[in-house]
Amino acid sequence: MSAHNRAEMRAAFDHALKLAERNRLTLRVPHELKPVQNKRGMHYHYRPELFLGLQGTTDFSFPREGFRLGPDELCIIPAGVPHGEVVQPGPDKPFRNLVAGFYNNTLSLHFAHEVRPGKPDIEVIEFFDAPNLDVFLTLANTTAQTHSTQGPAREAVLKGLQLALLGLFRNIVETGTGQLNSDIGKVFQAKCLVREQFANAELGVQHIAVLLGCSPDYLSHLFHIETKERLTHYIQRIRIEGSILALETSSLTISEIAYASGFSDPAYFARVFKQHKGTTPQEYRLRLEAQRQVQDEQPKTVYHDHVDFTHGVPAGKDTTAAGSK
Repeated sequence: MSAHNRAEMRAAFDHALKLAERNRLTLRVPHELKPVQNKRGMHYHYRPELFLGLQGTTDFSFPREGFRLGPDELCIIPAGVPHGEVVQPGPDKPFRNLVAGFYNNTLSLHFAHEVRPGKPDIEVIEFFDAPNLDVFLTLANTTAQTHSTQGPAREAVLKGLQLALLGLFRNIVETGTGQLNSDIGKVFQAKCLVREQFANAELGVQHIAVLLGCSPDYLSHLFHIETKERLTHYIQRIRIEGSILALETSSLTISEIAYASGFSDPAYFARVFKQHKGTTPQEYRLRLEAQRQVQDEQPKTVYHDHVDFTHGVPAGKDTTAAGSK
């Protein structure tokens, strides 16, 4: 990211902070109740994503709703919420958004532009070391949750949360060292991009190399030298990690999980899964269900003279039968 890009990023956050201070920054958050779904034309992330509208518009679609994000508007998409994006330029300016993503002790900020009609992609990206990442995540998650609730102090709380979150972003842009842009940093950036976009079936070494401004051969060689792992293998491994989370936390079919994890062929997904985990996705899910069944059969509460298999009984109810099982 150039000095000009950094200056533009600082100016964008300064402007957003002024709007938030005057209660003029529109906040948009989807109200999806069932996260981690596989929906055609949509994708999701395992951490929240933040969009700051700069120029043009973004039409977000979700399984049950949709809305348009315009200039001077902020959107927070909670973790696991499937969404699609269609962008349009403004009357006299091209489309442009500022997007934030979160990783382990690191966050990314990138400018999105229109690569072909309606489709956004990364124009320039910067990664920042963020030891206090949990603070960013707490603010983003709490802002999204507060937006969907009602209360006498809702607007005041939202204003404070937005100012704190945007202020932290503004500070990290100002103080970030940019040390991640070295060759070793390219390996780190490649890892972050894989974790962010593993659900994209088109993600590969070529795509990542273009985003990082180097050749695929160089990136593959550098990645292997630094990690002792091939980049193609790393992409597969992260996709399998994502599929495991879906197997453990959702009721999606094996085929749906395959597509949501970036595999275009469920049969190939099953083969790769077995190579990595020593078992098929179906066998893995059956083993999880068996473990849950064993846990469900255990007593919920153990007293000095009896055990209780119920999940709790309202006060005044007879618990003798439940406690004597």
